[in-house]
Amino acid sequence: MRFKVLREKILDELQLLQGVVEKRTTMPILANILIEAKENQIEMTGTDLEVGFKTKVEAEVEEEGALTISGKRLFDIVKLLPEEQKISFIEKNDLVMEIKCGKSQFKVLCMTKEDYPLIPEAKFEKKIILPLEKFKEMIDRVYYAIAQEQRYYLNGALFIVKNKKIDLVSTDGHRLAYTSEELPELDYKNEIRVIIAKKTLAELRKLNDTYLDFDLDENNLFFRSGQRILISRLIETKFPNFEAVIPKNNPVVLFINKEAFINAIRRVALITTERAKAIKLEIEGESLKLFSSNPEIGEARDEIEIEHHGPNLEIGFNSQYLLDFLTNVDSSRIKFELKDENSAALMTPENMEGSQYLYVLMPMKF
Repeated sequence: MRFKVLREKILDELQLLQGVVEKRTTMPILANILIEAKENQIEMTGTDLEVGFKTKVEAEVEEEGALTISGKRLFDIVKLLPEEQKISFIEKNDLVMEIKCGKSQFKVLCMTKEDYPLIPEAKFEKKIILPLEKFKEMIDRVYYAIAQEQRYYLNGALFIVKNKKIDLVSTDGHRLAYTSEELPELDYKNEIRVIIAKKTLAELRKLNDTYLDFDLDENNLFFRSGQRILISRLIETKFPNFEAVIPKNNPVVLFINKEAFINAIRRVALITTERAKAIKLEIEGESLKLFSSNPEIGEARDEIEIEHHGPNLEIGFNSQYLLDFLTNVDSSRIKFELKDENSAALMTPENMEGSQYLYVLMPMKF
């Protein structure tokens, strides 16, 4: 195998592959990426057996071939080579890749293509095309509420495809984030419900193109953005019934300036305990008082004006969980609905045309 490629073109793709390639593994081959040179391009593949990534780069291929090479080592080498230079890759005897650029030269030990796991092939026959930037915004709205634990169905977000609409939902048992987007151009009569793994969502956030193609088979989810394809193993379990936990008919309704609320929470949270991060909200008339205390430090109080409908109430929350939602909202005002000090709160932006975003948060004892 022998080819030349422009540093900038291969560097961007190697950067993306770093998020997928397994760095600590009992299978050394998973720390490698597969490089296949054919015609006028190279195809690079990385996988950790749960998530896979394939991408193509334009290259001057002098001799076709394929082998696997350490993904991290190759990235580290290319990153430090001079900008806007062509890099020469030459396969030597005994599975050695020689890398040359100017007067820089490296020889890196490789492994054969035959040792590399097979990556499922996507057909993209369903013609489900999503606006990528809008989908990335949806991921941002739910990503922080994804759990990292043994219950696999919580280690990802529920993705629902309907006719002219898509939904994303996440929960960690303490809170739930839900968002939906109307897509008038999406013409898909059936309904799809799948869980997208957190790692896959993280990699999707790094892509940049206009559109994202989506497809699936019995075992895998497929996402395509330009020359890049992300493959994710299907999480075969049932997501909790999220509709049932969204509180309704709440007697206490507040409208709060988002920035004022964020700033007040951040100030009061300075005195919370590191573990609980608990703050108390006292709702009285058109005033929202915030309070926190820490036996080892002291206490903090703050107050902001609100629009308030319903009875007065005192309730405690994890301050970081409040900020996670508020910092992902574009609207200048938040609608905050409450029932009592023991029931989940419902938070939504005041205005979101064509979109929906809601956040359900369990209270804390204060």
